[in-house]
Amino acid sequence: MNTFAMIGSRDGSPLLQEFAAGLQREMESNGYQLDEEVPPEIQLVLNFVDAASPRHFRRSGKGIFVVTVAEGKPHTDSILHTAYPVLIRSLGNLMIYLSIGNGEPETYFLTLEQGCYSVKESFGTEGYFREVFERLQPLATSQLVIDNHFFPDLPETLWEGDRITRDIHQSGKKLDEMNLLPAPFPIQELLPPKDYRHIQRLYGIGGLSYGNLSARREENQFWMSARGVNKGNLHQIGRDILLIKGFDDSTPAMEISIPPHIEPKRASVDAIEHWMIYTEHPEVGAIIHIHAWMDGVTSTEINYPCGTVQLAEAVADQIRKAEDPSRAVVGLKNHGLTITGRDLDDIFERIDGRILPQVPMS
Repeated sequence: MNTFAMIGSRDGSPLLQEFAAGLQREMESNGYQLDEEVPPEIQLVLNFVDAASPRHFRRSGKGIFVVTVAEGKPHTDSILHTAYPVLIRSLGNLMIYLSIGNGEPETYFLTLEQGCYSVKESFGTEGYFREVFERLQPLATSQLVIDNHFFPDLPETLWEGDRITRDIHQSGKKLDEMNLLPAPFPIQELLPPKDYRHIQRLYGIGGLSYGNLSARREENQFWMSARGVNKGNLHQIGRDILLIKGFDDSTPAMEISIPPHIEPKRASVDAIEHWMIYTEHPEVGAIIHIHAWMDGVTSTEINYPCGTVQLAEAVADQIRKAEDPSRAVVGLKNHGLTITGRDLDDIFERIDGRILPQVPMS
């Protein structure tokens, strides 16, 4: 039985009360059970907050998916700019924002990866709650792979890197020069240090830059930019650049080889996606992920969160269908692009002049 909980106060808001009651009916009609106790093994928590002073739900387990729900009047023309800080301060994986500034309430989904898209059906109708549930359900039931197993067994000959890590360094600089690595907001400035560390640990969001890049070393092993580092200045092995050597599906966790004297950074949440691609396609030599777009690309159908098995499988499926998997460009719905290449130079040659900074939202 799939379970969910609703927490936070809705007493002062008839709009949030109506939303909660309607969504509860829809979820229960689809086999979900409301749990009033919020046990550690709960799968989904809907956290209703005051947008002016949002309170967060501190998880007892990493597998809990938290959806922040809030209402508010837009202070700018950009819902993303208005509501995204509320998502960050509430430590949610996803946000449902009810905008009451233009007559009939308008409903928006916001993701940590900058996604912002609206619900088409009119608020309060049967079709409205069905659409909210259909958008929410695949995100809330996805499986995160954010744990790491570190092994201090990197050969000494690789402590300073190799030709491939130098290529990654240069490629990170190129992405930075192309303005393809910006974070949407300075997250570390929106949160106190304790909460910032908590959000980094839970979903791997770094405040320095978004996107990532990797290149195969040998067999299934690959070098990859680490989590929460400046991708435009990748230098130190074990901190800026990691050697991903395996995947433990029983945990699940990425396996990382590091120098014994280094306190490592964690792997990018997209490491599972890169692992699947390199494992299935020996001809792929490099992968770049950016929060941008290109015309005419095929796309995943659901915008699963970063670091989930479901997103990795959806991207891998699109690459499998490509005419040449070693040179594929796959759109991640409401999110960005994953691009494969024979090497990093091959990717840059193919995307030159074709990148669109705005990701279409739907």
